[in-house]
Amino acid sequence: MPTLVNYSGDGDFYTRSSFCSLVDVYCPPRKHPRISGPFEVESSIFKAKKPSIEILPDECLFEILRRLPGGRERSASACVSNRWLMLLSSIRSSEFYRSKTPQGKLDAAKIDPISNNWVSSNTELSSEDRDLEVECDGYLTRSIEGKKATDVRLAAIAVGTTSRGGLGKLSIRGSNCLRIVTNVGLSAIARGCPSLRVLSLWNVPSIGDEGLFEIARECHSLEMLDLCQCPSISNKGVLAIAENCPNLTSFTIESCSNVGNESLQAVGKYCTKLQSVTIKDCPFVGDQGVASILSSASDVLTKVKLQTLNVTDFSAAVIGHYGKAITNLVLSGLQNVSQKGFWVMGSAQGLHTLSSLTITSCRGMTDLSLEAVGRGCPNLKQICLRKCCFVSDGGLVAFAKAANSLESLQFEECNRITQAGILNALSNCNSKLKSLSLNKCMAVKDLSPESSMLSPCESLRSLSIRSCPEFGSTSLAIIGKLCPQLHHLDLSGLCGITDSGLLPLLESFQNGLAKVNLSGCVNLTDEVVFSLASLHGGTLESLNLDGCRNLTDASLLAVAENCPLLNDIDVSKCSITNSGIAVLSHGVQQNLQILSLSGCSMISNKSLPSLKKLGRTLVGLNLQHCNSISNSTIQFLTETLWRCDILS
Repeated sequence: MPTLVNYSGDGDFYTRSSFCSLVDVYCPPRKHPRISGPFEVESSIFKAKKPSIEILPDECLFEILRRLPGGRERSASACVSNRWLMLLSSIRSSEFYRSKTPQGKLDAAKIDPISNNWVSSNTELSSEDRDLEVECDGYLTRSIEGKKATDVRLAAIAVGTTSRGGLGKLSIRGSNCLRIVTNVGLSAIARGCPSLRVLSLWNVPSIGDEGLFEIARECHSLEMLDLCQCPSISNKGVLAIAENCPNLTSFTIESCSNVGNESLQAVGKYCTKLQSVTIKDCPFVGDQGVASILSSASDVLTKVKLQTLNVTDFSAAVIGHYGKAITNLVLSGLQNVSQKGFWVMGSAQGLHTLSSLTITSCRGMTDLSLEAVGRGCPNLKQICLRKCCFVSDGGLVAFAKAANSLESLQFEECNRITQAGILNALSNCNSKLKSLSLNKCMAVKDLSPESSMLSPCESLRSLSIRSCPEFGSTSLAIIGKLCPQLHHLDLSGLCGITDSGLLPLLESFQNGLAKVNLSGCVNLTDEVVFSLASLHGGTLESLNLDGCRNLTDASLLAVAENCPLLNDIDVSKCSITNSGIAVLSHGVQQNLQILSLSGCSMISNKSLPSLKKLGRTLVGLNLQHCNSISNSTIQFLTETLWRCDILS
């Protein structure tokens, strides 16, 4: 027995501890050692175990992984296991081991494979050096939504993008209900992607201040921050961003209930390059925060959007005084801003560069304040008023006279504006007005005012009157006299107009219509399409007849024979049959791209040859609710017309 124990041949015996450790690492084939009876080796050591490196603590594995030479090697290592991935994602870019070769000689240094010494070379950079070159350039964009939004996914992005240009833009929309994205994932992005310039977080309630702390610590090149529905983010997180990201140019915060004036004051103080600000539905944001941003960045701030905030006339006055660089201003749901506030905003003479103004659901916007805005904004080109219930004809006409640069005028649900106000505004407007849009203005009725004294608006090119139920045929003739140069005409949803009112209007246009939308005009007949095709067929490019149920194949015949430039036609829910589709397929159109036949129940499988012929140029075909067309026909079209997007 002693000779067996002291045997030192090929089957050298090891103690239990040394034997176990060597078995985990490597055990080449050899003779089995003879073991005395009383000594037993636990059978568990022969069971399948994890690779030996997995027994290393995280600290040791961390030191190994941070010495990987480049991004490609790190990406490959991250595929080993989630543990390796998360460890790699926890390493900051500054913590990765860098070669100690003197700077300037790295590109000329190489190891001789024989002598194992550094030798000079003029060859291109090694893979490691190339990785280091591109890691911080921030070329890549990643957007993850819903179930894909997890910490593991973010960690993989952080590790995997470094060797391919670096991550510059990241958008997270929603979160996985089972494996939510948290501060861990966002921290991995911060550590692995210091080149990040754009960060957008929407509806991620589990991401809070800790994640923003890491972004602020590592991503000093951040230029755009968009936070929406992030209730766990407070003033502390936004404050950290403001103090550490001086290059911030765009800041959006929406429905973040724990963000208030304190953080916005910091943004105003530290982010002096801010060009765009959007603040929406944040109950703790008031005059102090808004005024701080507007006053501090007054020289560069060009876009401002304030919606549903507890601000008062003071903020409106600050806008009017400090908004000298603002070109685009959107104000919505500011219930505590009165007529005085808007009047001061316009009268302060600070909005000289303002070119676009949108005001929605603001009770303080009245005739008096609207006129002040017109006088105080000499470069205003576009204005849109929605649900401003105290604006009437008097304010509209006064504004039209004062706004000398106005090009686009839009009103939606402004129910004190009448037809008389619109016509007088057109007559008194400057020579630059190009577009007029009315939508759901209930007071615009079919009246017949004296039009002989009204001057035509020769500059108007686009007219849209939508869903104004009281607007009828009598008014159309007057509009035709006032707007003889129209190119775009949208009368969708006007149930009251008929052929007798629309035909004179079509005859009054001098240069030919390019886009016409008559959807929902249920009383029109084929006669209107005949006139439209004969008078404007040479210029017509887009025609929408959706819901004009009295139109038949005769309308398609007129279009097919007279409209060579047509590229978009919608005859959904019209009385179209297979014959109409056949006529259209033999028409003069050379580049018809969009065809909508939704709800045309009389079109059947017999139209397959015609649809196939039309499909040579189509990129969009709508066959929804065409119940007489079989699934097999639609499948055949889908396979044949591979360039065309088919809805069925």
